[in-house]
Amino acid sequence: MFEVTSNLSPQSERASSTQAKRQLSPDAEQSLLRKFLVSTGRATVGFVAESGYVLALAIESLYWLFFGSFKGQRVRIGVVAAESLQVGVRALPILFLLSFAIGAMLAIQGVHTLKQFGAETQVVLAIALSVTREFAPLVTAVLVAGRTGSALAAKIGTMQVNQEVDALRVMGINPVRYLVSPVLVAMLLMSPCLTFFSIISAMFGGAVYCNLEFGLGYTAYLDQSLSFIKVDDLVQGFAKSFVFAVLITLIGAANGFAVRGGAEGVGRYTTRSVVLAISSIVVADMVFTFFLNR
Repeated sequence: MFEVTSNLSPQSERASSTQAKRQLSPDAEQSLLRKFLVSTGRATVGFVAESGYVLALAIESLYWLFFGSFKGQRVRIGVVAAESLQVGVRALPILFLLSFAIGAMLAIQGVHTLKQFGAETQVVLAIALSVTREFAPLVTAVLVAGRTGSALAAKIGTMQVNQEVDALRVMGINPVRYLVSPVLVAMLLMSPCLTFFSIISAMFGGAVYCNLEFGLGYTAYLDQSLSFIKVDDLVQGFAKSFVFAVLITLIGAANGFAVRGGAEGVGRYTTRSVVLAISSIVVADMVFTFFLNR
């Protein structure tokens, strides 16, 4: 038997190994690039497909809302009232707490900042405009997304897993008309009301801190706030609330109808609906702010 030995030194062997790796690296780079392009393409196609489904869901919801009575499947007022109670009235305590805290926080930060210029009394202007234009509709939408959006996704997802949605179709009941349209109407009705309640609560929180900090009376605070707030500011806040309500409802419903895989799928898509809804709210708020404050 012959023993094969190498005449290369260890340094030469390492150099040849490094050279071989370098020769393979272009193929590896092409493979990584190919994987990146494939994953990006799939994500883009998925985003476009899901966006189209959400748009179709919105059109179908509005169709049953306006023309359902002609098809014998009108949206019932009692169901809308029950959804409005769940969306609006039962959210008031936690919304008051959050809005009050945000108003007080804005007052604390505003007084601390403006005190350097001797203009801490101008904090009322900052609170009034910030709350009316931005914070009230944003906080309301995030809260509603966490409560109503997740509940809608979980409800539809559970029905999807238990084949109750298919049972509705067999009975001749359109699932979108039965499950989505009433919630959409309730959201469109209650979101502006919740936004207005959030504005009042946040301004009350700011008034309490300003009264404790430098003795600004509640009547004077109210008079200054009303003198600063214009109709356009309120319209901007309410317009945002309508758009946020539509986004929350459609994203929750779309994720609910997409549930597969039992209880694990319900949990996964419910979480996904909340994340997507809040992300969409923040992006939409940025777009609103960009175009309405130029």
